[in-house]
Amino acid sequence: MSTGLIPIPAFCLVTDRNLKGQDLLVNAVQKAVMGGVNIVQLREKDLLGGELLELAIQIKSVIQKKALFFVNERVDVALACEADGVHLGGTAMSTFDARRLVGNSMMIGRSVHSIDEGIEAAKYGVDYLFAGSIFSTRSHPNVESQGVKLIESLTKRTKVPIIAIGGINISNVEQVLESGASGVAVISTILGSSDPENAAKRLRERIMASRD
Repeated sequence: MSTGLIPIPAFCLVTDRNLKGQDLLVNAVQKAVMGGVNIVQLREKDLLGGELLELAIQIKSVIQKKALFFVNERVDVALACEADGVHLGGTAMSTFDARRLVGNSMMIGRSVHSIDEGIEAAKYGVDYLFAGSIFSTRSHPNVESQGVKLIESLTKRTKVPIIAIGGINISNVEQVLESGASGVAVISTILGSSDPENAAKRLRERIMASRD
C-alpha cells in the first residue's frame, strides 16, 4: 500500500527494454536500485496487458521494496501487481478517473510539459509531477526542450513535488536540482550504460552532493 509520499530527493528510473533487451532489463533494474535508484517506473507502451503484467511482477520481485514501483498508464496492471502507484501521461485518463479506480491505495503521478498543464494537474490531487523534457532526449526527439525555467516556474506556482525528466545526466543534474526540482528521472543515463549499478551510484552521489 502506498504511503502517499515519494522519497526526496527522488531518483527515478524509467524503463525502456529497447536499450537492454527484455531479458536483460530486469537485471539492469535490480542493479540500478542497488546503485541508489529509489523509484522505478515501468513504461513499455507497446506490450500487451498480459505481457506487461508478467514483466511488472518480475521487476517488482527484484526491487524487493527497496524502491517504489510505478506502472505507466495501465491502471489495471498497476492494480493487478499491487504497485505503489500509477503514472499518467499527458493524454492518459484523467487523474479524477484514475483516483476512482485506485482509491487511496496508490499514488498517482502525471507528466506535464508546460506551466499551465502543471498547474491544472496539481489541482486534482496528484502526488508528484514529471516535468519535461528539460533537455533534448533520445526518447522524445521531436519534443522541444523546456529548460530549467519550467521547473522554476512550477515550483513557485504549485506545492506538488516536481521530478524533472529529459536528457538529465551527471553533467547537468546539479543545475536541475538547483532550479527547485524534488528529484530527477532518467532512462538512457542508466540503461544505456554497460554498468547500470555504477551509473546509478555516480548519479546518486552527484544528486546528494548537490543537495548538500
